[in-house]
Amino acid sequence: QVQLGESGGGLVQAGGSLRLSCAAAGRTFSSDAMGWFRQAPGKEREFVAGITWRGANTRYADSVKGRFTISRDNAKNTVYLQMISLKPEDTAVYYCAARTIAAVSPRVGAYDYWGQGTQVTVSS
Repeated sequence: QVQLGESGGGLVQAGGSLRLSCAAAGRTFSSDAMGWFRQAPGKEREFVAGITWRGANTRYADSVKGRFTISRDNAKNTVYLQMISLKPEDTAVYYCAARTIAAVSPRVGAYDYWGQGTQVTVSS
């Protein structure tokens, strides 16, 4: 059984930083593309960042470019999202996702496995 488990969420003031982690278990994800998505109340789930299996290619939503950095450690089967200069509009549940294809996609439907999410709240 495949499991993705996010951690690192919390409450932070605007301008602060957080690092989210996503630990994968049940299979080796070293050949998969991984992504971070987020969903705010009343809004659709949206793409935040993605990374190819070797970590050579990354992709970001325009709203987080220059503030968020995605990385992965295949030896630990873990992907990270470092978030700095956080804004209140970054408040959402953040989800980790994996797809059994090496290329990053911004589409929710392109991913095969999802974590349960971790809440990030940024106060003004």
